[in-house]
Amino acid sequence: MKGFTRDEPQDLPPEYCQYRDEGCALAPSCLNCPFPRCAYEEPGGVSQKRKRLRNSEVLRLHQEGVSPQELAQSFGVSKRTIYRILRRSNHDGD
Repeated sequence: MKGFTRDEPQDLPPEYCQYRDEGCALAPSCLNCPFPRCAYEEPGGVSQKRKRLRNSEVLRLHQEGVSPQELAQSFGVSKRTIYRILRRSNHDGD
């Protein structure tokens, strides 16, 4: 093969290498990750993915009738943060 040397690691299936699939903070396994792109490859990484997941959950619960005060307490954020999430969703057309 052109450009291949024996010192370079080969791209082997997981069962033939010493790879330990420990996942990340968002998914228990990299090989079975539910996200289309790895959180570590995106700008902002895991924190941005966590915020997006939190925000979608805030919106879902608010639509079910949970008050901003209860949401703030549940998620450990201020009421202002909850109102900001709700306002942004209204501007995005939700």
